[in-house]
Amino acid sequence: MSKLSQKLEIKIPAATFAAKMADKFKEIQKSAKIPGFRPGKAPIEFIQQKYENAVKGEVLDTLVNETVAQELKAKDLRPAMRPNVQMGKFEDGKDITLTVEFESLPKVKVNSFDKIKIERMTAVAGDKEIDEALNRLATSKKTTVLLDEKRPTKKGDVIVIDFVGSIDNKEFQGGSGKGYYLELGSNTFIPGFEDQLAGKNVGDKVDVNVTFPANYHAKDLAGKKALFKTDIKELRAWKLPEINDEFAKQFGLENLQKLKDAMKEELNKEYARVARMHAKRALLDELAKEYDFEIPETMVEAEFKGIWNQYEQAKKNNQLGPEDAGKSEADIKKEYHSIAERRVRLGLLLAQIADENKVQVTQEDLRNAVLAEARRYPGQEDKVFDYYAKNPQALDVLRAPVFEEKIVDFLLEKINPKEKAVTVKELYAFDPDEPKKA
Repeated sequence: MSKLSQKLEIKIPAATFAAKMADKFKEIQKSAKIPGFRPGKAPIEFIQQKYENAVKGEVLDTLVNETVAQELKAKDLRPAMRPNVQMGKFEDGKDITLTVEFESLPKVKVNSFDKIKIERMTAVAGDKEIDEALNRLATSKKTTVLLDEKRPTKKGDVIVIDFVGSIDNKEFQGGSGKGYYLELGSNTFIPGFEDQLAGKNVGDKVDVNVTFPANYHAKDLAGKKALFKTDIKELRAWKLPEINDEFAKQFGLENLQKLKDAMKEELNKEYARVARMHAKRALLDELAKEYDFEIPETMVEAEFKGIWNQYEQAKKNNQLGPEDAGKSEADIKKEYHSIAERRVRLGLLLAQIADENKVQVTQEDLRNAVLAEARRYPGQEDKVFDYYAKNPQALDVLRAPVFEEKIVDFLLEKINPKEKAVTVKELYAFDPDEPKKA
């Protein structure tokens, strides 16, 4: 049995229960309407006779919760999860016996932070990174132009098509389109579709035969053979805007230099964010090495359940990452159970550090979190603000990650990591799936 497992035997005196019942009857008496009596003037005996059965369960439930809470406080015990409370046989006039079982939170001793030595990477955007960012920005603004030349289509061309899809000579919902712009080689259509339109000419009518993938999202189409009667209407090519002062003005900036300055600032912010993520990862790794106290299995199982539900959902949607490919379910469960243990242990440790150092989430922190969330939905900011204003429980969901980041910031400031200048390539040379194990 775990050292954290607790079992308490608690007695509630019959006199205490009787007194609580009497208090409840007096409370009801003040507003009760009993035929033959003025409101609030009915004898207590009438009140007791009329409401005893209804009141008994409510009083008992309240008294049990209050008594258990008082006992836990008196013994300085903090349950990891909601305690399991079993009540013995209830008999009028006799003491009430309770058996309370739970796992308590461990008492975590926080060591000095002097031993924690980590590095914090720093990278700065140079001309190469700025030019690459400008090219990406230009690509996002690209348009197509009509080509007059008569030649066969090829990979990279944009063709405009009309198409009608059918299975067993029957058209199916969502299988038709008119004036659809399709880049050959973009792999936006079913595998094999675009290949059959390469080497054709404007005006050609092409019968495209394909088979929907077995894992296709629309289950009624998965694995089925389909025919798409396709008309090639136009041949077009991508055209990138010229990167100059006029291009910069599209983004509200005076000239190209101002745009470059803005891009540099944004890139450096992003590099700082990634560098902090690395530092956080290194910090948590060091803490995980240093601390190995016992943790409540109930918390681990709850955390594991959440991770496993995400895994099963990803598996159902054919979205499993390469890190899980080829592994047996038993191995994956073992790995995810270790991740759950790490998360719980670090969570308890960080909570203790926050408690000892008075690290708290302020209203301003929450407002900033809501603002950050609103920025993710341009044009719908008011809806986001309204949602959090009307749903306090949603705000509580934001509180947990904000709390963790504040503790991490506190620790990073405390240990003052040594800065290490790196290239942008080195900064991004990390496993993108690794943070999920934090």
